[in-house]
Amino acid sequence: MLNYTFSLVDFEILILILVRISCFVYAAPFFGMKNVPSRVKIGLSFLLSILIFPSVDQSAVTYTGMFGYAVIVLREGITGLLMGFAANICNSIILFAGNIIDMDIGLSMVTEFDPTMNTQVTITGNLYNYFILLLLIATNMHHVILQAVVDSFTVIPINGQIFNWDSLAGSMTQYMTDMFVIGFRIFLPIFACMMILNCILGILAKVAPQMNMFAVGMQMKILVGFGVLFLTISLLPGIASFIFTEMKKMMVLFIEGMY
Repeated sequence: MLNYTFSLVDFEILILILVRISCFVYAAPFFGMKNVPSRVKIGLSFLLSILIFPSVDQSAVTYTGMFGYAVIVLREGITGLLMGFAANICNSIILFAGNIIDMDIGLSMVTEFDPTMNTQVTITGNLYNYFILLLLIATNMHHVILQAVVDSFTVIPINGQIFNWDSLAGSMTQYMTDMFVIGFRIFLPIFACMMILNCILGILAKVAPQMNMFAVGMQMKILVGFGVLFLTISLLPGIASFIFTEMKKMMVLFIEGMY
């Protein structure tokens, strides 16, 4: 006969696990999107908490009174938010690349409302962003993200966080460097073609000064820009690989800054 027991102490531990996972889910890419129903986020967080509850180390959970427990809840919430933030900020790389692409081909003023972020985004940045999300699902990267938060309970036990803010600030500095490097790698084909086109338009302006180069150049830039985007669509898996590698790197750096 099976004997299931679930004491008040176990319930308190489960709540602490739920706080870390739910904060992570609400901040993580794909899972934390605005158009994902809150019931799905809460249900996923609760299911993961139940599944990993038996294997979580509870030795560091010591507190006195309600205030001590509230402090642990706050620490777990910050831990989950930081891990989700580390994964989510990497999506900004593709949006940054899309913004400078649209600025170079003359579509910087053409924006649309993205309901998942509640902000105005450029069309190329939004297109690339959805491509990256589709590849995230197709390559099972969302499994890796969930596995990371589950494994974090082994590396950072409940109430075992030691927040090294200097290390976390250094991780953000490293991310800013990587964002510009990866973003300009994505932008490079467009930049090269636009530079050649600008040189050709400059020569034409000298050879045929009667031509309206402003009107012609604007149309040519959009046409050539769309052509290059179409020809470089096969590079998206490689771009996604850069983004996902950076995502893993940032999550590792942020976790290392908390123990």
